[in-house]
Amino acid sequence: STLMRSSAASDVYKRQELVTGKPGDKQFLLGNEAAVRGVIEAGVSVAATYPGTPSSEIGNVLSGLAKEANIYFEFSTNEKVAMEVAATAAASGLRSFTFMKHVGMNVASDSFMTTAYSGVNGGMVILSADDPSLFSSQNEQDTRNYGRLANVPILEPSNCQEVKDMVKYAFDLSEQFKLPVIVRTTTRVSHMRGVVEFGEVVDNSSEGESHWKKGFFKKNPAQFVPVPAFAKDMHVALVEKMDEINKITNESDFNVESYFSQNKKYGVIASSSAYNYAYDVIRYNNLDIDVLKLGFSYPFPYDKVADFVKDYDEVFIVEEVDPIIEKDTLVAIGKNNLNTVVHGKLDGTFPVYHEFNSDIVANGFNKYLNFIEENTDDYSDNLLNLQEEIPSRAPVLCAGCPHRAMYYGVNKALEELGIPLKDAVFASDIGCYTLGINPPYNAADYLLSMGSSVGDGCGFSIATNQKVISFIGDSTFFHSGISPLINAVHNKNNFILTVLDNRITAMTGGQPNPGIPVDGMGDDAPEISIRKLALACGCNYVRVINPLNLDQVVKTYKEALERDEVCVIIAKAPCTLIKGKTRKPPVNYIDSNCNGCNKCVSELACPAISKDGGKIAIDQSMCDGCGVCIQVCKYGALEAGRGE
Repeated sequence: STLMRSSAASDVYKRQELVTGKPGDKQFLLGNEAAVRGVIEAGVSVAATYPGTPSSEIGNVLSGLAKEANIYFEFSTNEKVAMEVAATAAASGLRSFTFMKHVGMNVASDSFMTTAYSGVNGGMVILSADDPSLFSSQNEQDTRNYGRLANVPILEPSNCQEVKDMVKYAFDLSEQFKLPVIVRTTTRVSHMRGVVEFGEVVDNSSEGESHWKKGFFKKNPAQFVPVPAFAKDMHVALVEKMDEINKITNESDFNVESYFSQNKKYGVIASSSAYNYAYDVIRYNNLDIDVLKLGFSYPFPYDKVADFVKDYDEVFIVEEVDPIIEKDTLVAIGKNNLNTVVHGKLDGTFPVYHEFNSDIVANGFNKYLNFIEENTDDYSDNLLNLQEEIPSRAPVLCAGCPHRAMYYGVNKALEELGIPLKDAVFASDIGCYTLGINPPYNAADYLLSMGSSVGDGCGFSIATNQKVISFIGDSTFFHSGISPLINAVHNKNNFILTVLDNRITAMTGGQPNPGIPVDGMGDDAPEISIRKLALACGCNYVRVINPLNLDQVVKTYKEALERDEVCVIIAKAPCTLIKGKTRKPPVNYIDSNCNGCNKCVSELACPAISKDGGKIAIDQSMCDGCGVCIQVCKYGALEAGRGE
């Protein structure tokens, strides 16, 4: 409990000035930290999330500051629950905030879509952090599509000051129109740093003993119970609200023109981080181009855009990821019978995927402006050459990671039972353990989304006669693995579910989950037993093992592989990166005992073990003394370190 508290809440870095800072103070903040200050200035009472990069730092900071800021904060079991916590708080008259990465919106979308119909009483803001170029995601979908699908407003900050200001403004807008509002960031906006000037803080102090203000839910089934008879009217009201908000977007101060052109031939419309690249290219190269930045981008400001583009022969649309602004600009041009030519993703001026940078934007402009001289040895050429010369390095499981032992063990069990690798299917999931795809483990064959490994196990066990082994993390199991496990038992499926319980939500920075006895604000909380959940789901074979004991790992997998039912193996050992975790002395290498089999390198593949000059070398600074390599070596060439 003490260890988890240290890692999950009390030991997260705190930015006290986010709470105590006065109007006019200036701080150098991460974009995600600026969002926290916006939440505090807006007087939010309830915040909920499921951690996901690039939004993770928002939760990490809020968890340490929530009590001081009179905010109830939780790491929910998944994004749908977080959305529901925020929606009900807003329905009770409180200001609420939920945030997630872009794929989290998929999980939350079922409730999110209806929240737009029923609306809110207190302000409700949803921050969705998109991930162009998939730095830590399985896709690069564009959250702006959700705004259009659900009919809710969207704000797109391009710098840290705008993150703070737009988050705060979004709550006012939400309360004015009784609608949730989306603030869409990207990886660059979330993780950039900039000077942020603080504003006034709305008082959210509580009158009772609790740390956060309590609201009151006034019954109104016609608003909050969307049976078909009520929902029909809700949809009409929603469309009318968006028409009213459209008048605001056309006049919004977040939609700003910058004029640099003399001949008025070229214009640019841009949003979010893509605007920064366009602006830099124009100013650096003294291009004769004017710019319209769309910060309040939906409902789309058709009148504003039409008024801007009518003065230009050609307009560039610079946006990441989908050509959303581009399509709406074409509509604005068509509605107003304008002759302006549009260059963007649809005509091949800019790529239709991945994150932009200044070179990509400059090359797009150059197709029509011809301002880049050919064969010049400029900065971008040197950078490209440098990138090509740097050797690629795949991400690996950390030294001492308990997941490595499980992948080694399952492959060893298959080998000892004489089951060819082609006759086994590994269904993986979202987390550090997805790195099991790498050699020599080769233990990830199929992956869809959070929690899908369990449902995938159901499908593969029905569709094939192969041995199916699913892998899921503890946090992911709570997120969305329980329902498909019930499905598996009820439908008499046959596969092994391995729950990699490393006692933390590791990949996103060490946040708590229901399997540890600490909540999102560092307080004591009931620890939910994964073993008891699996038994309650109807599983007969449930084993909790120590993954660092290879004999136990191999023995348990062999038992499970020979059974014809759903088997659950819970590998319980803390993540090696948990703060406060006691580290054992590093392993020693005894050269005289080594026979050169190389299994510690070629089969275990711990990054702390390498070959140097034909001999095994142990990186003493990296090794955490887990001892798995000692069990792999059958010749006594590796032994436990004795410390000082």
